[in-house]
Amino acid sequence: MAQRIEDHAIIGDCYTAALVDRAGTIDWACLPRFDSPSTFASLLGDEHDGHWTLRPTDPDAIAERRYDEDTLVLTTIWTTSTGVVEVTDFMPIGAHRASVVRRVRGLTGEVEVRQALRIRFDYARALPWVRQVGDDDDPALVATAGPGSVIVRGVRFHADDHRHVATRTVHDGDVLDTVLTWYPSHREPPEELDVDDALHRTRQWWRDWTGTARVGGRYADATRRSLLFLRAMTHAETGGVVAAATTSLPEDPGGERNWDYRYVWLRDASLALASMIAHGYQDEAKHWRGWLLRAIAGDPADVQIMYGIAGERELPERELDHLAGYAGSKPVRVGNGAYTQYQGDVFGEVLAALHDARELGVEENADSWALQRALLGYVEEHWQEPDNGIWEMRGPRRSFTHSRAMIWAAFDRGVAAVEEFGLEGPVDRWRRLRDAVRAEIDEHGWNAERGSFRQHYDTDEVDASLLVLPQIGYCKATDPRMLGTVAAIEEDLRVGSDGLVLRYRTTAGFDGLSGSEHPFLACSFWLVEQYAASGRIEDAERLMDVLVGYANDVGMLSEEIDVETGHHIGNTPQALSHLTLVAAADAIERARGKATGHRTRIPQHDGGTRSWTGEGERAGTPA
Repeated sequence: MAQRIEDHAIIGDCYTAALVDRAGTIDWACLPRFDSPSTFASLLGDEHDGHWTLRPTDPDAIAERRYDEDTLVLTTIWTTSTGVVEVTDFMPIGAHRASVVRRVRGLTGEVEVRQALRIRFDYARALPWVRQVGDDDDPALVATAGPGSVIVRGVRFHADDHRHVATRTVHDGDVLDTVLTWYPSHREPPEELDVDDALHRTRQWWRDWTGTARVGGRYADATRRSLLFLRAMTHAETGGVVAAATTSLPEDPGGERNWDYRYVWLRDASLALASMIAHGYQDEAKHWRGWLLRAIAGDPADVQIMYGIAGERELPERELDHLAGYAGSKPVRVGNGAYTQYQGDVFGEVLAALHDARELGVEENADSWALQRALLGYVEEHWQEPDNGIWEMRGPRRSFTHSRAMIWAAFDRGVAAVEEFGLEGPVDRWRRLRDAVRAEIDEHGWNAERGSFRQHYDTDEVDASLLVLPQIGYCKATDPRMLGTVAAIEEDLRVGSDGLVLRYRTTAGFDGLSGSEHPFLACSFWLVEQYAASGRIEDAERLMDVLVGYANDVGMLSEEIDVETGHHIGNTPQALSHLTLVAAADAIERARGKATGHRTRIPQHDGGTRSWTGEGERAGTPA
């Protein structure tokens, strides 16, 4: 049976990632890219679907784990009745190969350690041809099926019922390395890895990257860890930020709400860019902008809500019937049919993110501004069309208030580009359209009887995405309309003793799916940000403490939380959860700074266009 979602830790090389559970099993890994077919997939089925387990044979062994400080190198200390060993799991950075390293080091006494390796390519549909290719001094195992091969070096495995096992007794001071490396099956295996050098370089790379972050305050540790996870899910070459490292971890266990998140959503990637910008990562901002401009280049009518890691446009959704699904949740899906949806809000997300990049000092060039003008030209023609909304509703298209507000933000950033940065564009027309969108929202997106904004123009329901309106400058967090909206969200969407926030009420029947879902962590972090910005600092910190407390022992968050059990729900680690954590922590720091008269260098959204506070600095010259 699969471990709980929160029992997992991620290791990665910024090209792909693997999940390691508390029992010492890698039960999910896609090599060599985040979206490649899996090599280990027992997370979505059982042990026959591929796994790599390394742990003491003592069934009563106790494990304590942590990441090495400011890195994605995972260390697990196993304590048994006969001794203690340390297991270090990591994927080498800069090695330009998809490798997983598992190092065992004896600390005290002696410990018998066992490895069980079951390699299954192509989502467990391909049983590989496995053969020994080394000798007693340099053992190696090669597994091949179709286009992919892996070579496993370091210990001698022997076959045992369609898997391979190895058992060794590790004494005090012993070091035992096992290295699995993927490579194209038509090539020769890569040279053996120098594990000592790879471990040193990997630790140093992560520490160097994390060390440049401008992070402080009460939630500095959670912020730093979240930024690290976001970096881990950013492809090193293309700059694309995947929404999660997994597919089909359910939003409703046992139900059909199982989606593939190993792709780049324009919305999530834009918000991740904002988080990076806020904490000093200018190179990442430039890299992401390059990905964006390549991905959406061409006819603005062809802009999608999501793309592949390298900007691939076709992501057909299909079901893998042979996999039982996590905790029996079927179907298991690869690809995501939502890529064909129209979501008007992504134009606002993209243009707002690029405006943030300009404020940071990322230089605009003729091509990048021409593309933004083309996007705005498309929005001019289509802004009144209904869409599927931020939550990718699979029911009829509607006029979602959040989507309309993001259309407003698109025109607003176009106006700011001309007025604040001297770029060329039809500013008078954009200003008129911005005002027209606002007038429409104020008329149709406002529920005067309840005193709140509404989910879409044809309902009295509220939606947690309405909490974004102050963040984009549509209104202030203290605007009476927002305060009324917050009261409605508190009444309708907060659940459980901790008051976590649902995206919307599934009972309203708008999403075209059966079943229900659990509170969405990003929505709860949005509420924290709203509380902080509207002066409810104690409420913000109270909810923030609850949310940070739901992170697992290594700081990871998934998509949702089961408030009855505290278990993580949905794909993990979830970029949207971590980037909204960062934004919520920043909002609390801003609010505390204002309350004490201290000025902060964290970006703020106080209404109008996005603005920065600081001791006289512009965003382009961070202290």
